[in-house]
Amino acid sequence: MSDSLHTPQHLPEGGSADPDKAWSGRFSEPVSELVKRYTASVYFDRRMAAQDIRGSVAHARMLERQGIISAADLADIERGLAQIGDEIARGEFAWQLDDEDVHLNIEKRLTALVGDAGKRLHTGRSRNDQVATDIRLWLRDAIDQILELLTEFRCRLLDLAEQHADTPLPGFTHLQVAQPVTFGHHLMAYHEMASRDAERFVDCRHRTNRLPLGAAALAGTSFPIDRESVAAELGFEGVCENSLDAVSDRDFAIEFTAACALTMIHLSRMSEELILWMSPRVGFIDLADRFCTGSSIMPQKKNPDVPELVRGKTGRVNGHLVALLTLMKGQPLAYNKDNQEDKEPLYDTADTVIDTLRIYADMIPGIRVRADNMRAALTQGFATATDLADYLVKKGLPFRDAHEAVALAVRTAEQRGCDLPELGLEGLRESMQAVAGAGERLGDDVAAALTVEGALQARRHIGGTAPEQVRAAIARARARLR
Repeated sequence: MSDSLHTPQHLPEGGSADPDKAWSGRFSEPVSELVKRYTASVYFDRRMAAQDIRGSVAHARMLERQGIISAADLADIERGLAQIGDEIARGEFAWQLDDEDVHLNIEKRLTALVGDAGKRLHTGRSRNDQVATDIRLWLRDAIDQILELLTEFRCRLLDLAEQHADTPLPGFTHLQVAQPVTFGHHLMAYHEMASRDAERFVDCRHRTNRLPLGAAALAGTSFPIDRESVAAELGFEGVCENSLDAVSDRDFAIEFTAACALTMIHLSRMSEELILWMSPRVGFIDLADRFCTGSSIMPQKKNPDVPELVRGKTGRVNGHLVALLTLMKGQPLAYNKDNQEDKEPLYDTADTVIDTLRIYADMIPGIRVRADNMRAALTQGFATATDLADYLVKKGLPFRDAHEAVALAVRTAEQRGCDLPELGLEGLRESMQAVAGAGERLGDDVAAALTVEGALQARRHIGGTAPEQVRAAIARARARLR
């Protein structure tokens, strides 16, 4: 049974018969090796070491300002934490399983370096408010990185959309050809999704950016602390105003993961289209070779592995969201050990989104558009049928009658194996005979309404697919990004 709870090779197991725990005086026997490995979080939470040191420095400075520790103690603490930060950065820090987590590992090393000053650092705080602070600092940094990558991704989308503001593409509903759009307009739909994603991360950052430190274990502390000064030093917008909530709240982590899940869903939808478009049966685009792989048996294959993996990793992030929701659903106030399980899903979610955005921003400029195939596909599904109906309405025919007349024309074209423009004026009139007043409303100008360019140019309102509107949307988007 113990083999299932292995300790990573880079962490010593400790193994002391009476380990020097922060709370060991209460217990009459040491924690078993099995429990030690089961409850330890240092395997994964040590990635918050930089945030832990930042929070500890700010806390120590506040303690000195408030007269709780001496200036000499503060100097020792700052010196010791700086050395620990350097050791971690160089990969020389000796992480110990016996010390459970990032917080006790750093505190124990600090005490070894500076003596009693290190023991005084924890005055007026608990690991409960300490970890809540560290994770908010870490998540704030992750959000900032994601926002930068979203900006880069959006810029690359805008560049490609601008190149193809005039390139006709079939717009689909139900995966059936619906109406002509431009490839630039299609890409701008994904830009809109990414813009909303950015707004959600900005909003999530505001709620994440509240300081829990000072809540101590759950009830606050009897020491005369100054939480607002610590918040200001660490760049928080304010403090968590209820100590119970401060140490037990993980809403911000759930909200972040929900924002990440939506971002991944948007990227997964785009991935699905790239995969379909790259298929030889569609042939709308090609991806640069560096984002594809071959087959171990079929030498002709060029597989879109990156979009496929993005599609797959979306399920991974969605699963993390469900895990965090389930983690919190039954917890009473205040802190519970369950909350240790928030970090691995959170870390993996952030890593997945950061890696995905980075690779997507690199992949988009390598998309080669096959405009001829896009245009050819527009001849296969009567894409300008709605424009013909609109033409008849503009000539005075009620829309429902126009709809019926065009449906009859489509049936005729389908039977003859041609597109609507190929029926010609007389063929269109003949096909619409069953609808009173339809055929006689057709004039020579109907040919222009049935062209792809005519259909695109007709939609000149804001949000429409007319090339001029696509360029205007790109200009607005660039202005917002600046």
